[in-house]
Amino acid sequence: MRATLRKRMRGWVLFVALCLAPGLAKARAPEIVQRFGDGDAPRHLLIRSTADLSIFGQVIEAYLATRAGLAVTYQQWGSNDLYDDSVDGCHGGPDPADMVMSSGVHQMVKLVNDACARSYRSPETENLPAALRWRDELWGVTREPVVMVYNRALVPPSEVPRTRFDLLDLLRPSLSRYAGRVATYDIERSGLGYLFAFADSREAATFGGLLESFGRTDAIATCCSAELISGVADGTYLIAYNVIGSYAMERAFGDDRIGVVMPEDYTLVLSRAVMIPKTARHASEAQAFLDYLLSSAGQTELQRARLIMPLVNEEGAEGERISETALRPIGLSPTLLVALDRQKREQFIRRWHETFQGTRLPSAEPQ
Repeated sequence: MRATLRKRMRGWVLFVALCLAPGLAKARAPEIVQRFGDGDAPRHLLIRSTADLSIFGQVIEAYLATRAGLAVTYQQWGSNDLYDDSVDGCHGGPDPADMVMSSGVHQMVKLVNDACARSYRSPETENLPAALRWRDELWGVTREPVVMVYNRALVPPSEVPRTRFDLLDLLRPSLSRYAGRVATYDIERSGLGYLFAFADSREAATFGGLLESFGRTDAIATCCSAELISGVADGTYLIAYNVIGSYAMERAFGDDRIGVVMPEDYTLVLSRAVMIPKTARHASEAQAFLDYLLSSAGQTELQRARLIMPLVNEEGAEGERISETALRPIGLSPTLLVALDRQKREQFIRRWHETFQGTRLPSAEPQ
Protein backbone atom coordinates (compact mmCIF):
# COMPACT_ATOMS: atom_id res chain seq x y z
CA MET A 1 0.00 0.00 0.00
CA ARG A 2 2.87 2.37 0.79
CA ALA A 3 4.41 1.93 -2.67
CA THR A 4 1.02 2.50 -4.30
CA LEU A 5 0.49 5.64 -2.27
CA ARG A 6 3.87 7.08 -3.23
CA LYS A 7 3.26 6.32 -6.89
CA ARG A 8 -0.12 8.06 -6.82
CA MET A 9 1.29 11.04 -4.98
CA ARG A 10 3.49 11.91 -7.95
CA GLY A 11 0.36 12.74 -9.91
CA TRP A 12 -1.96 13.93 -7.17
CA VAL A 13 0.03 16.04 -4.75
CA LEU A 14 -0.17 19.80 -4.98
CA PHE A 15 2.80 21.53 -3.39
CA VAL A 16 1.93 25.03 -2.30
CA ALA A 17 5.12 26.81 -3.31
CA LEU A 18 4.42 30.32 -2.09
CA CYS A 19 7.99 31.39 -2.64
CA LEU A 20 7.46 30.93 -6.38
CA ALA A 21 4.39 33.16 -6.43
CA PRO A 22 4.95 35.99 -3.96
CA GLY A 23 2.21 38.11 -5.46
CA LEU A 24 -0.33 35.43 -4.60
CA ALA A 25 1.10 34.44 -1.25
CA LYS A 26 -1.14 34.46 1.78
CA ALA A 27 -0.09 34.76 5.38
CA ARG A 28 -1.13 31.15 5.95
CA ALA A 29 -1.66 28.25 3.60
CA PRO A 30 -1.34 24.46 3.62
CA GLU A 31 1.98 23.02 2.50
CA ILE A 32 0.43 20.13 0.62
CA VAL A 33 -3.12 19.38 -0.53
CA GLN A 34 -4.34 16.04 -1.83
CA ARG A 35 -7.78 14.71 -2.69
CA PHE A 36 -8.56 11.06 -2.03
CA GLY A 37 -11.49 9.15 -3.48
CA ASP A 38 -13.93 9.78 -6.32
CA GLY A 39 -14.22 13.43 -7.25
CA ASP A 40 -17.95 12.91 -7.84
CA ALA A 41 -18.54 11.27 -4.45
CA PRO A 42 -21.72 12.55 -2.79
CA ARG A 43 -20.07 12.99 0.62
CA HIS A 44 -16.95 14.93 1.52
CA LEU A 45 -14.55 15.31 4.44
CA LEU A 46 -11.98 18.11 4.79
CA ILE A 47 -9.09 17.29 7.14
CA ARG A 48 -6.44 19.79 8.18
CA SER A 49 -3.52 18.14 9.91
CA THR A 50 0.15 18.40 10.75
CA ALA A 51 0.83 14.72 9.95
CA ASP A 52 2.99 14.11 6.88
CA LEU A 53 0.87 13.13 3.91
CA SER A 54 3.36 10.42 2.96
CA ILE A 55 2.63 8.72 6.29
CA PHE A 56 -1.01 9.51 7.02
CA GLY A 57 -2.20 9.09 3.45
CA GLN A 58 -2.16 5.31 3.73
CA VAL A 59 -4.53 5.52 6.70
CA ILE A 60 -6.98 7.59 4.67
CA GLU A 61 -6.82 5.13 1.77
CA ALA A 62 -7.50 2.21 4.09
CA TYR A 63 -10.52 4.03 5.51
CA LEU A 64 -11.95 4.89 2.11
CA ALA A 65 -11.77 1.21 1.17
CA THR A 66 -14.42 0.67 3.87
CA ARG A 67 -16.60 3.71 3.13
CA ALA A 68 -18.02 4.07 -0.36
CA GLY A 69 -19.27 7.39 -1.71
CA LEU A 70 -16.84 9.53 0.27
CA ALA A 71 -14.05 11.84 -0.90
CA VAL A 72 -11.43 13.23 1.45
CA THR A 73 -9.44 16.41 0.97
CA TYR A 74 -6.31 16.30 3.10
CA GLN A 75 -4.32 19.44 3.85
CA GLN A 76 -0.92 19.21 5.51
CA TRP A 77 -0.07 22.26 7.62
CA GLY A 78 2.64 23.49 9.94
CA SER A 79 1.47 23.44 13.55
CA ASN A 80 1.55 27.19 14.20
CA ASP A 81 -0.25 28.06 10.96
CA LEU A 82 -2.81 25.32 11.58
CA TYR A 83 -3.55 26.76 15.01
CA ASP A 84 -4.00 30.27 13.60
CA ASP A 85 -6.22 28.96 10.81
CA SER A 86 -8.32 27.06 13.35
CA VAL A 87 -8.76 30.20 15.45
CA ASP A 88 -10.00 32.01 12.33
CA GLY A 89 -12.38 29.15 11.59
CA CYS A 90 -13.70 29.26 15.13
CA HIS A 91 -14.66 32.91 14.62
CA GLY A 92 -16.49 32.46 11.34
CA GLY A 93 -13.64 32.30 8.84
CA PRO A 94 -14.34 30.87 5.38
CA ASP A 95 -14.00 27.19 4.43
CA PRO A 96 -13.83 25.63 7.91
CA ALA A 97 -12.26 22.20 8.38
CA ASP A 98 -14.36 19.19 9.28
CA MET A 99 -11.55 17.70 11.34
CA VAL A 100 -8.33 19.12 12.75
CA MET A 101 -5.49 16.86 13.87
CA SER A 102 -2.33 18.36 15.31
CA SER A 103 0.89 17.39 17.03
CA GLY A 104 0.73 20.79 18.77
CA VAL A 105 -1.60 19.35 21.40
CA HIS A 106 -1.19 22.36 23.71
CA GLN A 107 -2.67 24.47 20.92
CA MET A 108 -5.52 22.01 20.51
CA VAL A 109 -6.33 22.20 24.23
CA LYS A 110 -6.47 25.98 23.87
CA LEU A 111 -8.90 25.72 20.95
CA VAL A 112 -11.20 23.45 22.94
CA ASN A 113 -10.92 25.69 25.98
CA ASP A 114 -11.98 28.62 23.79
CA ALA A 115 -15.17 26.79 22.72
CA CYS A 116 -14.02 26.06 19.18
CA ALA A 117 -14.90 22.34 19.20
CA ARG A 118 -18.09 20.30 19.17
CA SER A 119 -18.78 17.46 21.55
CA TYR A 120 -19.02 13.84 20.47
CA ARG A 121 -19.27 10.60 22.38
CA SER A 122 -19.24 7.02 21.12
CA PRO A 123 -18.15 3.60 22.41
CA GLU A 124 -14.81 4.14 20.68
CA THR A 125 -14.12 7.51 22.29
CA GLU A 126 -15.19 6.26 25.71
CA ASN A 127 -12.67 3.44 25.46
CA LEU A 128 -9.83 5.95 25.41
CA PRO A 129 -7.88 6.47 28.64
CA ALA A 130 -8.96 9.58 30.52
CA ALA A 131 -5.62 11.27 29.76
CA LEU A 132 -6.36 11.05 26.02
CA ARG A 133 -9.94 12.34 26.12
CA TRP A 134 -10.85 15.81 27.30
CA ARG A 135 -14.44 17.10 27.63
CA ASP A 136 -15.56 14.75 24.84
CA GLU A 137 -14.15 17.36 22.46
CA LEU A 138 -10.50 16.36 22.09
CA TRP A 139 -9.07 12.89 21.54
CA GLY A 140 -5.53 11.48 21.37
CA VAL A 141 -5.29 9.01 18.49
CA THR A 142 -1.58 8.16 18.12
CA ARG A 143 1.29 6.98 20.34
CA GLU A 144 4.64 8.45 19.32
CA PRO A 145 7.78 8.61 21.46
CA VAL A 146 10.08 11.63 21.34
CA VAL A 147 13.55 10.37 20.46
CA MET A 148 17.16 11.18 19.77
CA VAL A 149 18.45 10.42 16.27
CA TYR A 150 22.12 9.79 15.48
CA ASN A 151 24.33 8.97 12.52
CA ARG A 152 25.34 5.32 12.80
CA ALA A 153 28.53 5.73 10.80
CA LEU A 154 29.80 8.84 12.60
CA VAL A 155 28.75 8.19 16.20
CA PRO A 156 30.64 5.21 17.71
CA PRO A 157 28.47 2.70 19.61
CA SER A 158 30.21 3.67 22.85
CA GLU A 159 29.11 7.31 22.37
CA VAL A 160 25.47 6.74 21.41
CA PRO A 161 23.55 8.79 24.02
CA ARG A 162 21.04 6.62 25.85
CA THR A 163 20.07 9.38 28.28
CA ARG A 164 20.19 13.16 28.40
CA PHE A 165 23.08 12.82 30.86
CA ASP A 166 24.99 10.96 28.12
CA LEU A 167 24.30 13.81 25.71
CA LEU A 168 25.57 16.32 28.25
CA ASP A 169 28.76 14.27 28.64
CA LEU A 170 29.34 14.36 24.88
CA LEU A 171 29.05 18.15 24.88
CA ARG A 172 31.08 18.77 28.03
CA PRO A 173 34.69 18.72 26.64
CA SER A 174 35.93 22.13 25.51
CA LEU A 175 36.91 20.67 22.14
CA SER A 176 33.97 18.32 21.76
CA ARG A 177 33.65 16.98 18.23
CA TYR A 178 29.89 17.31 18.71
CA ALA A 179 30.13 21.11 18.87
CA GLY A 180 28.01 22.55 16.08
CA ARG A 181 26.82 19.05 15.15
CA VAL A 182 23.78 18.68 17.44
CA ALA A 183 20.42 19.97 16.25
CA THR A 184 16.90 20.37 17.58
CA TYR A 185 13.65 22.14 16.69
CA ASP A 186 13.39 25.90 16.43
CA ILE A 187 10.67 26.39 19.01
CA GLU A 188 9.71 29.84 17.72
CA ARG A 189 8.60 28.36 14.40
CA SER A 190 7.55 24.88 15.45
CA GLY A 191 4.61 24.47 17.80
CA LEU A 192 5.65 20.85 18.24
CA GLY A 193 9.22 21.83 19.12
CA TYR A 194 7.93 24.35 21.64
CA LEU A 195 5.72 21.71 23.23
CA PHE A 196 8.61 19.25 23.62
CA ALA A 197 10.97 21.87 25.03
CA PHE A 198 8.34 23.10 27.48
CA ALA A 199 7.60 19.53 28.57
CA ASP A 200 11.35 19.01 29.11
CA SER A 201 11.54 22.12 31.26
CA ARG A 202 8.85 20.72 33.57
CA GLU A 203 10.20 17.17 33.65
CA ALA A 204 13.92 17.27 33.85
CA ALA A 205 16.65 18.59 36.09
CA THR A 206 18.81 18.31 32.96
CA PHE A 207 16.95 21.02 31.04
CA GLY A 208 19.05 23.93 32.27
CA GLY A 209 22.23 21.96 31.61
CA LEU A 210 21.10 21.09 28.11
CA LEU A 211 20.36 24.72 27.29
CA GLU A 212 23.75 25.78 28.62
CA SER A 213 25.52 23.05 26.66
CA PHE A 214 23.59 23.77 23.48
CA GLY A 215 24.50 27.44 23.72
CA ARG A 216 28.15 26.83 24.54
CA THR A 217 28.62 24.34 21.69
CA ASP A 218 26.64 26.21 19.01
CA ALA A 219 23.88 23.65 18.64
CA ILE A 220 21.64 24.21 15.63
CA ALA A 221 17.94 25.12 15.75
CA THR A 222 15.94 24.31 12.65
CA CYS A 223 12.32 24.03 11.71
CA CYS A 224 11.16 20.54 11.32
CA SER A 225 11.49 16.79 11.55
CA ALA A 226 12.46 16.26 7.91
CA GLU A 227 15.40 18.67 8.12
CA LEU A 228 16.61 17.24 11.41
CA ILE A 229 16.48 13.64 10.20
CA SER A 230 17.98 14.40 6.78
CA GLY A 231 20.74 16.41 8.42
CA VAL A 232 21.68 13.44 10.57
CA ALA A 233 21.54 11.07 7.60
CA ASP A 234 23.93 13.13 5.49
CA GLY A 235 26.30 13.85 8.38
CA THR A 236 25.57 17.56 8.71
CA TYR A 237 24.49 16.76 12.27
CA LEU A 238 25.73 13.89 14.37
CA ILE A 239 22.75 13.92 16.73
CA ALA A 240 19.27 15.41 16.63
CA TYR A 241 17.47 15.91 19.94
CA ASN A 242 13.70 15.69 20.64
CA VAL A 243 12.62 14.35 17.25
CA ILE A 244 9.17 12.83 16.86
CA GLY A 245 9.73 9.09 16.76
CA SER A 246 7.21 8.13 14.07
CA TYR A 247 9.02 10.16 11.41
CA ALA A 248 12.43 9.04 12.62
CA MET A 249 11.52 5.35 12.49
CA GLU A 250 9.80 5.67 9.11
CA ARG A 251 13.03 7.13 7.72
CA ALA A 252 15.32 4.72 9.58
CA PHE A 253 13.35 1.75 8.21
CA GLY A 254 14.78 2.45 4.76
CA ASP A 255 18.04 4.23 5.65
CA ASP A 256 20.66 2.38 7.69
CA ARG A 257 22.60 5.61 8.29
CA ILE A 258 20.02 6.60 10.91
CA GLY A 259 19.90 5.30 14.48
CA VAL A 260 17.03 6.06 16.86
CA VAL A 261 17.08 6.04 20.67
CA MET A 262 14.24 6.39 23.15
CA PRO A 263 15.96 8.08 26.13
CA GLU A 264 16.16 5.82 29.18
CA ASP A 265 16.00 8.64 31.75
CA TYR A 266 12.56 9.53 30.42
CA THR A 267 10.80 9.41 27.06
CA LEU A 268 8.05 11.86 26.24
CA VAL A 269 5.12 10.25 24.42
CA LEU A 270 2.93 12.30 22.11
CA SER A 271 -0.66 11.49 21.15
CA ARG A 272 -1.75 13.67 18.24
CA ALA A 273 -5.00 15.39 19.12
CA VAL A 274 -8.15 15.36 16.99
CA MET A 275 -10.87 18.00 17.21
CA ILE A 276 -14.11 18.40 15.26
CA PRO A 277 -14.60 22.16 14.90
CA LYS A 278 -17.95 23.59 15.93
CA THR A 279 -18.16 25.11 12.43
CA ALA A 280 -17.57 21.78 10.61
CA ARG A 281 -19.86 21.37 7.61
CA HIS A 282 -19.57 17.59 7.54
CA ALA A 283 -19.37 16.76 11.22
CA SER A 284 -20.97 13.34 10.85
CA GLU A 285 -18.23 12.26 8.43
CA ALA A 286 -15.58 13.56 10.82
CA GLN A 287 -17.18 11.59 13.67
CA ALA A 288 -17.20 8.42 11.55
CA PHE A 289 -13.51 8.85 10.68
CA LEU A 290 -12.64 9.48 14.34
CA ASP A 291 -14.40 6.26 15.30
CA TYR A 292 -12.42 4.46 12.61
CA LEU A 293 -9.11 5.83 13.92
CA LEU A 294 -9.97 4.54 17.39
CA SER A 295 -11.28 1.17 16.20
CA SER A 296 -9.13 -1.95 16.03
CA ALA A 297 -8.93 -1.62 12.23
CA GLY A 298 -7.88 2.02 12.44
CA GLN A 299 -5.35 1.34 15.18
CA THR A 300 -3.83 -1.39 13.01
CA GLU A 301 -3.44 1.07 10.13
CA LEU A 302 -1.90 3.66 12.46
CA GLN A 303 0.57 1.01 13.62
CA ARG A 304 1.46 0.24 10.00
CA ALA A 305 2.07 3.94 9.47
CA ARG A 306 4.25 3.96 12.63
CA LEU A 307 1.96 6.54 14.22
CA ILE A 308 1.42 4.03 17.01
CA MET A 309 4.78 2.69 18.11
CA PRO A 310 5.85 -0.04 20.54
CA LEU A 311 6.83 1.24 23.97
CA VAL A 312 6.44 -0.66 27.24
CA ASN A 313 7.45 -4.34 27.23
CA GLU A 314 7.95 -4.26 23.49
CA GLU A 315 11.07 -4.01 21.40
CA GLY A 316 12.13 -0.40 21.03
CA ALA A 317 13.81 1.50 18.23
CA GLU A 318 17.26 0.08 18.95
CA GLY A 319 16.15 -3.32 20.18
CA GLU A 320 15.96 -2.24 23.84
CA ARG A 321 12.87 -2.40 26.00
CA ILE A 322 11.70 0.81 27.61
CA SER A 323 10.74 0.79 31.26
CA GLU A 324 7.21 1.94 32.00
CA THR A 325 8.60 4.26 34.65
CA ALA A 326 10.58 6.07 31.94
CA LEU A 327 7.50 7.03 29.93
CA ARG A 328 6.10 10.54 30.19
CA PRO A 329 2.85 10.70 28.19
CA ILE A 330 1.76 14.23 27.27
CA GLY A 331 -1.84 14.15 28.46
CA LEU A 332 -4.68 16.24 27.05
CA SER A 333 -5.66 18.48 29.93
CA PRO A 334 -5.88 22.13 30.99
CA THR A 335 -2.35 21.89 32.42
CA LEU A 336 -1.11 22.34 28.84
CA LEU A 337 -2.60 25.83 28.84
CA VAL A 338 0.35 26.90 30.98
CA ALA A 339 2.54 26.47 27.91
CA LEU A 340 0.49 29.13 26.11
CA ASP A 341 0.34 31.67 28.92
CA ARG A 342 1.64 34.77 27.17
CA GLN A 343 4.06 35.87 29.86
CA LYS A 344 5.46 32.40 30.46
CA ARG A 345 5.78 31.75 26.73
CA GLU A 346 7.61 35.02 26.14
CA GLN A 347 10.01 34.32 29.00
CA PHE A 348 10.59 30.77 27.82
CA ILE A 349 11.27 31.75 24.22
CA ARG A 350 13.52 34.63 25.32
CA ARG A 351 15.61 32.20 27.33
CA TRP A 352 15.70 29.75 24.45
CA HIS A 353 16.54 32.48 21.92
CA GLU A 354 19.52 33.58 23.97
CA THR A 355 20.81 30.03 23.76
CA PHE A 356 20.42 29.66 19.99
CA GLN A 357 21.16 33.20 18.86
CA GLY A 358 22.98 32.98 15.53
CA THR A 359 22.45 29.22 15.07
CA ARG A 360 18.87 29.16 13.79
CA LEU A 361 18.38 27.96 10.22
CA PRO A 362 15.66 29.63 8.10
CA SER A 363 13.07 27.24 6.71
CA ALA A 364 9.43 26.33 6.43
CA GLU A 365 7.73 24.53 9.31
CA PRO A 366 5.95 21.29 8.48
CA GLN A 367 5.10 19.11 11.42
